[in-house]
Amino acid sequence: MVVEVVRSGFVESRHQARVLTVDAEGRPVETRGAVHVPASPRSSMKPLQALGMLRAGLRLEDELLALACASHSGEPFHVDGVRKILAGAGLEEPALLCPEDYPADRTVTERGRVYMNCSGKHAAMLATCVLNDWPLTTYLEPAHPLQRAIRETVEDLTGERIAASGVDGCGAPLFFVSMLGVVKAFRSFPMSSEDSYERKIFEAMRTYPEWTSGTDRPEAKLMRALPGLMLKAGAEAFDAFAFEDGRAGTIKIEDGSQRARVPVTVAALRSLGLDAPELAELAVPPVLGGGRPVGELRIR
Repeated sequence: MVVEVVRSGFVESRHQARVLTVDAEGRPVETRGAVHVPASPRSSMKPLQALGMLRAGLRLEDELLALACASHSGEPFHVDGVRKILAGAGLEEPALLCPEDYPADRTVTERGRVYMNCSGKHAAMLATCVLNDWPLTTYLEPAHPLQRAIRETVEDLTGERIAASGVDGCGAPLFFVSMLGVVKAFRSFPMSSEDSYERKIFEAMRTYPEWTSGTDRPEAKLMRALPGLMLKAGAEAFDAFAFEDGRAGTIKIEDGSQRARVPVTVAALRSLGLDAPELAELAVPPVLGGGRPVGELRIR
């Protein structure tokens, strides 16, 4: 799939995208590019990481569970939630091993580990370690019991052996799997039984979309527009989603361009018949010149 950036009638740039969508029965609907080769889902794997933690004994509910799956904007309610997870485990902010950062919410000017977008996941990781009496200072090491449990969960849900591993931007282990495996994993969340951990994560994310990203983020807008949708974005322009009836998909912009990510995700959703009026603006973001629209992004 190709995304063209059109400025004043001239095609200025092009972005290529890999796309895979499947229907409610898991049958392919849209397949573009090498969806069978290893990819780097980045933060799109957070629901799987959270599932590994629930399987290891973590007990979080509702918005705090959504926050454990989040790449949050560092808004005040996000930061308060991270502190609640830590306090529930008898810990304070210095226990976090994610990097210090400024929040994506530019109305907040403070900097620290708790503002880093992955701090909800890290707080949940620490809480899981406390419950299991696992070491806290090495919880990001691949050989740590927590990370071994998460790795087993990723392989279980994707149905694949992890092709390679690395280090994510937050310092946690990063697992490379195919887009086919990611779609299989995401389908398992809505398709699992009502009392399963998978379904618990699905319900938390779709019920509290602002907690998984931010109040004005595209991911939250998409989930609000399509209430049966669970969607998680990852760095370098990766998205994965699943709908309540089993329709699912994933996209990867080859050059990592974030500006192409949301339009391609909207196209992927529409390939499955998932649409709403609110998606129109996200599908064709304007190209600006002098502060006014002079072009658009379009998909070929």
